[in-house]
Amino acid sequence: MPIVTKTPTIPVTAKKECCGSSWETGGHMGCGHSHFAKKLIKTLIGILLVYLIVFTGTLIRNNGKKYFTIGKADTMERTIMVAGYGKVSGNNDIAVTTIGYSNTDKDVAKAQLDNKKVMDQITSELKTFGIADKDLQSSYTIYPDYNYTQDKGQQLIGYRVSNQLTIKIRDLSKIPQILGLAGKYGATEVSGLNFTIDDPENLKMDARAKALTDAKTKAQYLSEKLGVQLGSVVSFNEYEGSSDVYPMKVMSSYSTGMGGGAPESVSSGSKDVVMNVNVTFEISQ
Repeated sequence: MPIVTKTPTIPVTAKKECCGSSWETGGHMGCGHSHFAKKLIKTLIGILLVYLIVFTGTLIRNNGKKYFTIGKADTMERTIMVAGYGKVSGNNDIAVTTIGYSNTDKDVAKAQLDNKKVMDQITSELKTFGIADKDLQSSYTIYPDYNYTQDKGQQLIGYRVSNQLTIKIRDLSKIPQILGLAGKYGATEVSGLNFTIDDPENLKMDARAKALTDAKTKAQYLSEKLGVQLGSVVSFNEYEGSSDVYPMKVMSSYSTGMGGGAPESVSSGSKDVVMNVNVTFEISQ
């Protein structure tokens, strides 16, 4: 009896076409990733093309606008600009003066001590007149004092100490007594009296209101004459004008040895506060 030999059957693995290539059935995950990557790249390229088209169109439009406006004047704004002036006068309510003492000595310590003795007496009596510390300001300097001659040239005389005390006087009736301190204690330097207003802000507000009223009156007059109607305010600026201060000069007769005394009374005078404004109104029709 013949013997039949069977050849074993080898199973054939199924293949699938993926993206135009043959892949084993077990490789289907790689095919899916490839499809996603291609779609993502196509999407990004499409977005980029859209941006390029929009950007190019914007450039063309802007350049076209510039081309068509070359040589054409800008549209003029329809406005009226006027200036306003306001002045308010007020009585000066404070006086400012300076009393000082200067001395020289070869011993700088002794020069300082002698200067301090004089100025301490003046400062102490100022307090009895109601002068507060905030109304006193000192200027103190020390420097070598030289004398020059053709024979000996420059020679050191000593050290000069100078102490200047600026005084703000709020009670104007005390001016004569305060100025008399210079002669009483031998102060060598006295400045003139300058009168001013301690707080001019209220006067500035009144002057500003007058200036604005003046500007509006002028603008309304011009609009009526021009046959137009005023609109809203486009711009505004202001600056303070010059003001008149009437000072009283005090001569050096209050110095030591001059025999001068303080005046019986003084006149404080007045001060003008001036405000200037520039206002631009829109023409509504």
